[in-house]
Amino acid sequence: MYIQKSSDKDWIKIAKQVLDIEIQGLIKVKDDLNNSFTQAIELLGRCQGRIVVTGIGKSGLVGKKIAATLSSTGSPSFFLHPVEGAHGDIGMIRPEDVVLAISNSGETDELNSILPSLKSLGVKIIGLTSNLKSTMAMLCDLVIKVQVPKEACPLGLAPTASTTATLAIGDAIAVCLIKLKSFGKQDFKKYHPGGFLGQRLAKKVQEIMHSKNLPLTQTDTSLKQGLHVLNKGGLGVVLIVDKENKLKGIITDGDVRRIVCQGNMNLNNSINNYMVKNPYTADPNQSAASVLDTMEEKQITVIPIVDAHKRILGIVHLHDLLGKGKFKFS
Repeated sequence: MYIQKSSDKDWIKIAKQVLDIEIQGLIKVKDDLNNSFTQAIELLGRCQGRIVVTGIGKSGLVGKKIAATLSSTGSPSFFLHPVEGAHGDIGMIRPEDVVLAISNSGETDELNSILPSLKSLGVKIIGLTSNLKSTMAMLCDLVIKVQVPKEACPLGLAPTASTTATLAIGDAIAVCLIKLKSFGKQDFKKYHPGGFLGQRLAKKVQEIMHSKNLPLTQTDTSLKQGLHVLNKGGLGVVLIVDKENKLKGIITDGDVRRIVCQGNMNLNNSINNYMVKNPYTADPNQSAASVLDTMEEKQITVIPIVDAHKRILGIVHLHDLLGKGKFKFS
């Protein structure tokens, strides 16, 4: 076999051609989506058992990834190899399960041979295939068309664009089920206790808050003094407290911009005239996830941490929660 030298071909050009073919395939599959997809989501959403994904070869490899994504996002799923299924593993299937069968041609003998047995168990079968008139399609209760104009492989033999499209449809199914089931971050934590998001959700906010050299100023200071503290603090905020260190108000970088735009800034005036009173706060025992939820809901980037008497304990910035500041993730 002759291997061409790198100078013989423009490899970037070829790579872009491959990506263009795969993009065209995704566009075609997107345009072909119809009510069958909607019915499939409704069926999967009602599933009281597991979503059993099955396929062989490259379709099987894609199926394993789809099953993993579904399981990690609140839809219990596992992969069933058709050959193993024919040799006893079908015994794992229950009537309340739903089968997601994958075959580009729809004529995969090993897969089609087990579908009648699956139907005899009372399970519903959803097919992903390019051929709506195939043997597999005829054996399924619902069929989602996943047909690409051509493969990226120059020989037209190796599954390339078709497997990309099938993987994307699997992601689309998973995301729709996330929305349907209102699967949230706290739910995600249960399935990812050791991952990036799991670590964030498990932390208490007192473990990540800034507690030293806080940008504090007293209620009897001027706006000019308060802005000096804000600028020096580096967190985009100054907290206004009384003599007992109880939080009375807050001024952020955004508040300063609004004050300037309103045209009523007087640096010598009391900071009390400009501070936002009764700002959102968090308890030190709250989870990092719940604080992040508050920030997202209220569209704020920094939040004071206070005790039961409103005394300042610390500050958490959005970047601390996202791993860009003091709080880092492995």
